[in-house]
Amino acid sequence: MTGWEQLTSTALVGTDRRPYPGDLLEAAAVEVVRRRAGRRAGETGRLERAPEEEREAVGARAAERLVRILSGEHERLLPEWLAAAAATGRRVPAYALPDLLDRGRRDRSIRVHLGVLAGRRGRWLAGLNPAWDYLLEEPTGETWELGGAADRRAHLSTLRAADPAGARRLLESSWERETPDDRAGFVEVLAEGLSMEDEPFLEQALDDRRREVRQAAANLLTRLPDSRVSRRMAERVRACVTIRRESGGGEVIAVEAPTVCDKAMERDGVRQKPPRGIGERAWWLQQIIARAPLALWDRPPAALLAMRIPDWDAEVKAAWVRAAVLQRNPEWARAMFGWDPIADLLESLPPAEQQELAARFVHNHDLDSQLIMVLGGVSSLWGEGLATAVLRKIVKVAATQPWNLGELVKLAGEHIDPALYELAEDFSPAEPIQQVAALLRFRADMYKELPL
Repeated sequence: MTGWEQLTSTALVGTDRRPYPGDLLEAAAVEVVRRRAGRRAGETGRLERAPEEEREAVGARAAERLVRILSGEHERLLPEWLAAAAATGRRVPAYALPDLLDRGRRDRSIRVHLGVLAGRRGRWLAGLNPAWDYLLEEPTGETWELGGAADRRAHLSTLRAADPAGARRLLESSWERETPDDRAGFVEVLAEGLSMEDEPFLEQALDDRRREVRQAAANLLTRLPDSRVSRRMAERVRACVTIRRESGGGEVIAVEAPTVCDKAMERDGVRQKPPRGIGERAWWLQQIIARAPLALWDRPPAALLAMRIPDWDAEVKAAWVRAAVLQRNPEWARAMFGWDPIADLLESLPPAEQQELAARFVHNHDLDSQLIMVLGGVSSLWGEGLATAVLRKIVKVAATQPWNLGELVKLAGEHIDPALYELAEDFSPAEPIQQVAALLRFRADMYKELPL
């Protein structure tokens, strides 16, 4: 530790009611906390002692590894360490809080577990420093009635998993009192256990004042093929798309893109203004096709992909990709991945199939940004099949383009199941492979230090 960190640690250890080494050190330590927390020297008002902790801290070895990660050693593993530590029900040690809170200020992705891991002292510090007050919005385990927005969302998620109808009724009971930002987050929670019983509530949410709420509701209604939104989108697609037989016997998809985006379309989730580089009609066409039930096409996706589309071909197929993602349709996701292998499509498939498709892609595709994105889209730890495919790719590329391996080596070390570190160690003596093995062993040791 630096002298600065030692003084901060001393101040925080003092909140455990342990004896200070002296009045002078106590005063210095308190001043350090003031400064790290944004308090100015000489500022009036006594600095209150931090409250007693309710949770036990992680063990010494786990805490030491956290400090190493925060100091830059495999720092991309910080989210994984935090998630694993949160699963134990423990908290981080007090002396790590200032650096961890600073990191959370810069990196939103690590905040999800900090409300619990930072403990009562973390929230005490967050109340002193405006730069750390984001922590006060993160879940802490409080109930629906007493918690903040994040706590209430976490409570709703837990209830939704156990009792979908009960969670919806709870949300309906307080809906009018919720802030617009909170309403958008609460609607997204209903994705768990979504059913037609949710349709009346979500249909009403389409009239919300906040666009994010309307969009979240429309996205969920798109996943219900019998919803009123889905039926209205189907009618819009029928009005501009027809499948007809050509003189030669084949089928062709004829498309006439919409010429206007009216208020009814906007209410159902169609956004009027296109992104840069896309024309209005193309944008509206993509959205209505993406939100219409895929069963509307009455043909397997492979057959549709083989048909000729004289006009708007790219737009229709891009819409099918979006439809497979929005509606989480495995058959369509599988087919569209073959046409356009994007990571989002993998989310609709079971973990084992995700890994099988990714392994095949690694085998057949050169190392580029698309391969990295596909691998990043695999939702579970990589098992032996995908791990072996990636290790083979590393060995192959190391012989011809070793300078191009940096991100793939890191990704492999961070996503292969750490229990497979011996597989990597024995796979090849090549330096990039041994780098992967070392990172896997680091993660395996990390989990051993954080028992449930």
